[in-house]
Amino acid sequence: MIKKQSRNEVRIKRHYRLRNKLSGAPTCPRLCVFRSNKHIYAQVIDDTAGKTLASSSTMDKGIASGLKSTSNIEAAKVVGESIAKKVLDLGIEAVVFDRGGYLYHGKVKALADSAREAGLKF
Repeated sequence: MIKKQSRNEVRIKRHYRLRNKLSGAPTCPRLCVFRSNKHIYAQVIDDTAGKTLASSSTMDKGIASGLKSTSNIEAAKVVGESIAKKVLDLGIEAVVFDRGGYLYHGKVKALADSAREAGLKF
């Protein structure tokens, strides 16, 4: 009997393959994206120290209050701008983008594009 893997299991495998090649350093940390059915999250991580330097999501009160929905492309754009501002305040200009195994399309692409427009380089 053939057992089909769930979409999330396949995504996690893809993410592990990506993480073998990507790593965040103190000078160029990793911008990691996670999206659920209701929210989108972004973290900037220094992998050498194992620390999260900044995070932003649609669950933050300042972000969620100004949105109609927390699970659409507009919400992803707001999270991208927010994370870029936080990282630039820390004095970091360049990051490595980790799409988390998701396709670079839709919400993930909107978050990345808005972070670039806000001044992050990747």
